[in-house]
Amino acid sequence: MHIAPAQYQQQVRRAATAATATACLLISLKLVAYLASGSTSVLAALVDSLMDAAASLLNLMALRFATQPADDHHRFGHGKMESLAALGQSLFITGSALLLAIEGMSRVVNPAPVTALPWAIGVMLFSMVATLALLTYQRHVVKQTGSLAIKADSLHYRSDMLLNGAILLALLLSGLGINRADPILAMLIAGYMLWSARHIALDASHALLDRALPDDEQARIRELVLAEAGVLGMHDLRTRQSGPTRFIQLHLELDEQLLLVDAHAIADRVEKKLRGAFGGADVLIHQDPCPVVNKPPAS
Repeated sequence: MHIAPAQYQQQVRRAATAATATACLLISLKLVAYLASGSTSVLAALVDSLMDAAASLLNLMALRFATQPADDHHRFGHGKMESLAALGQSLFITGSALLLAIEGMSRVVNPAPVTALPWAIGVMLFSMVATLALLTYQRHVVKQTGSLAIKADSLHYRSDMLLNGAILLALLLSGLGINRADPILAMLIAGYMLWSARHIALDASHALLDRALPDDEQARIRELVLAEAGVLGMHDLRTRQSGPTRFIQLHLELDEQLLLVDAHAIADRVEKKLRGAFGGADVLIHQDPCPVVNKPPAS
């Protein structure tokens, strides 16, 4: 869905604020649970929540910059700050995963019993409920805005759901006297976090390298352009996205006998149509004279 810049700004900022607040609440609870239980898995959850809070705070600051309008020094806007924030999140997740893996290996060698199980289990159950509520809200925002930064935030909170479930299992097994289950599951969680970080980094890199819009959106662009009266064809379509803004450049093939004013009017109609279909996209059209023949296929 393509929405107005003001709505985009409002929704992504609210989502980033909600994520930061949730992470800070869970940090407090998990810190108390870890100090009471000594569980490596609860420590994993605490470290992950610390990284979540840092990443979400980074997101919040980056989105405040990314949603600013274009200015004299940034003529294409500030949208790429979203991609930089997502890349930063992948680094946060990678760091927390490595720390978790090191602590897990240490506890495998020197296992220790887990104490205060009821308190630890209660905190993890609450964490799952709070994270699920946040994910539901983030999913709505991503569906409405397509924000890469919120999508990255949502991805590592989804990994939190798996992490919290695994921690509950580890705590239950520890209660049965299987002490090595706690650090082993923590190491498995670290592996999953690394896998998630890789996907976030790839998505951010694609945006920073100006990857073209998805095939279905490019097909929609061609459909809209070629449906306009007076258009004989189009070629050299170039697209990219920066934050909420899609950039569309193309060459429009028009009758070489047209007056300049008429050719310009056709190009204006095409531009207006594309801006309406893609939420105020930045559209640049070059007009190419073409002899009137059978309408060629779009390139």
